[in-house]
Amino acid sequence: MPIPGHIDPVPVPRAAPAREDGRIDLLGMPRESVRETLEAAGWEPKQAKLRAKQLWHWIYNRGVTDFSKMTDIAKAQHPWLAERFVISRPETVEAQVSTDGTRKWLLRSPDRQDYEMVFIPDADRGTLCVSSQVGCTLNCRFCHTGTMRLVRNLTAGEIVGQVMLARDALGEWPSQPEGRMLTNIVMMGMGEPLYNFENVKSALKLVMDGEGLALSKRRITLSTSGVVPMMERCGEEIGVNLAVSLHATNKDVRDEIVPLNKKYGIEEVLQACADYPGANNARRITFEYVMLKDKNDSDHDARELVRLLRKYRLPAKVNLIPFNPWAGAPYECSDPARIRSFSNIVFEAGISAPVRTPRGRDIDAACGQLKTASEKKSRAERDRMAAEAAPQKA
Repeated sequence: MPIPGHIDPVPVPRAAPAREDGRIDLLGMPRESVRETLEAAGWEPKQAKLRAKQLWHWIYNRGVTDFSKMTDIAKAQHPWLAERFVISRPETVEAQVSTDGTRKWLLRSPDRQDYEMVFIPDADRGTLCVSSQVGCTLNCRFCHTGTMRLVRNLTAGEIVGQVMLARDALGEWPSQPEGRMLTNIVMMGMGEPLYNFENVKSALKLVMDGEGLALSKRRITLSTSGVVPMMERCGEEIGVNLAVSLHATNKDVRDEIVPLNKKYGIEEVLQACADYPGANNARRITFEYVMLKDKNDSDHDARELVRLLRKYRLPAKVNLIPFNPWAGAPYECSDPARIRSFSNIVFEAGISAPVRTPRGRDIDAACGQLKTASEKKSRAERDRMAAEAAPQKA
């Protein structure tokens, strides 16, 4: 069966859409850019530097979006700032909470593009799954986002805005290092982060800034399908943990379910993992492996996975992910006994291979599902409204 869409088109960077009100959004700007923007708006350099520092604190440490609440900035300057600038949040189209505590948001940008984020609470941590693109180019066949064509990259502001909105919802302002519910971030939402490298890098630098959100790079994981040329840059320039969507142990199967494998094969991806800056036994590389019935879940597959990880001497952890079904998916989830057998083989080889507990299935928590459900709902609503407006036959 042919795979729809392109295999590996790298999206051309596209400028963020200008706001209709003409104001400049400060969210997502590096600290120096905030100062430069204030200078360009007419403030003299010393004043711009001071105000930039104050704004930075209110935006990233206090979570404030209203200039009038910035008490160390003169009241007379509040209207001037509000007329020219804005501190945005993504528009929430839909927010759902699962029976297991998982939260999912469908978000909308000013140019009316929809994307998702998910918060997954556990006993010892709370993980926010963040999107990097609207849609995706990679067409991984088990992934619902892979059925959507890429629209555009998310900006740095839209990426960090997801973190800000989650902190708003969880009541976690002012920012503090201890007692947080949101303790970890994974770049595992919609899109391929390494095909939006500069914006992802800029956003994560803001998240890691010690004077703002102050989340340690050891608590941030970036997941890639294996964009080999960008993996080393990720380690050197961002320095976060790496996860790789492996999902198969041979060329034929990975070509089918992760088409990027046709460009960057398994051996090339694993060598890039072996070369990843900072990887060691304390900072292992995570290999994501979705369990697909009769496709990649045999004992032979498990043993081949062990062989490959040993061959490249990788400090590795394998996350076994029971497939989260979606309407029209071409695969089924492996049986629980089959998953346990696979996990045991990898564990017995001395490699951690926990089975991820499925979360949020009652709220369409698989990546891309909520967006599609919302689009279907919108079409149905439009159809209903059209039927009501149509003249009734006698």
